[in-house]
Amino acid sequence: MSRISQIQLDDRNLPPPTAEIEQERRVAIYDLIEENSFTLPARTDRPTVDGPYHLDLAIRDKRLVFDVASEEGEKAAEFHLSLSPFRQVVKDYYQICESYFSAVKTLPPSQIETIDMARRGIHNEGSRVLQERLEGKAEVDTDTARRLFTLICVLHFGG
Repeated sequence: MSRISQIQLDDRNLPPPTAEIEQERRVAIYDLIEENSFTLPARTDRPTVDGPYHLDLAIRDKRLVFDVASEEGEKAAEFHLSLSPFRQVVKDYYQICESYFSAVKTLPPSQIETIDMARRGIHNEGSRVLQERLEGKAEVDTDTARRLFTLICVLHFGG
């Protein structure tokens, strides 16, 4: 079973999220657990641990940390990704989300749709960057990458 069955965000040292950020987090985690594809490729330097996996996601020392274990708690992998490739797309995503949340309160549906299309485009870019950064470490489908990117943004919010 090449999937994530549980996910934990290490947000202990982050300020409390806004209501919108907390909602994005809850939806992303729910959707991720319901349907995802997450595979650890075989490597010569360690035995392959089969899923389903528990994933702890954190930002430590300015790096994005994926700590992956089996459901029984056996360490499957840990990898650290530079946050640099994510900075601009996360910044753009937050700016467009702010516009979207404001638009929902005041603008007509046609303008909200335009902003939402731009938001989805930036979100797709973030998921593409994540898939590139995970190459050789973990294989994820586009929907899984999108949901993980949302959680990376949640962690960035406080960091």
